[in-house]
Amino acid sequence: MPSDSASVDGGFRHPTALQEVSRSHPQRGRVRGRDRRKTNLVTSIICVTIIQMERTFDHEKLDVYQIELQFIAWLTDFFLEVSKSRAARCRELFEQLDRASLSALLNTAEGNGKRQGRQRAKFFDDARGSAIECAACLDATVAKPFVSPNRIQPGKEMLGRVVAMLTRLVTVSTRKNFYIAVQFEGLQSSSNSSSSWSGDLAG
Repeated sequence: MPSDSASVDGGFRHPTALQEVSRSHPQRGRVRGRDRRKTNLVTSIICVTIIQMERTFDHEKLDVYQIELQFIAWLTDFFLEVSKSRAARCRELFEQLDRASLSALLNTAEGNGKRQGRQRAKFFDDARGSAIECAACLDATVAKPFVSPNRIQPGKEMLGRVVAMLTRLVTVSTRKNFYIAVQFEGLQSSSNSSSSWSGDLAG
């Protein structure tokens, strides 16, 4: 299990104690507000660090890959914040959300490393499906309800951009595979025509 989910699991160990502290604190609303501002600041710092990372591999140069990394950074703080008060109830949903976010990232990277258009399209399409799964999981956190709709809005906006970019990559990869097939068939046809023409001359 990735370190992100491990840190979330750390918030699951003593849910009762955390809830008791929250209930007994007379200014828990202010404390939660300060905690949220603090987590937002941490997320911003992480995002800046991601942007400044040296990009060695080709997939790291994809905008969609960088947004997926930023979403994982946002999701980590989201996990930590919600698990402080809803730890026992949201474990399964968070584990699913964690897997889906990593699946989108890894499929994007692997798909970009494929040479054939059809294979690239498959991995990008799988990544898109995982991103949509993440969006559905965030909706579920509101339906449960663990959080308010406003709390998940930044994550949904990032996922919307990811899905749009991956859709374009799937389309481009599919077209590339089609053009390669057409060019190959064209070369075969011209080769066959040349052979028959040469045979006619020899006759």
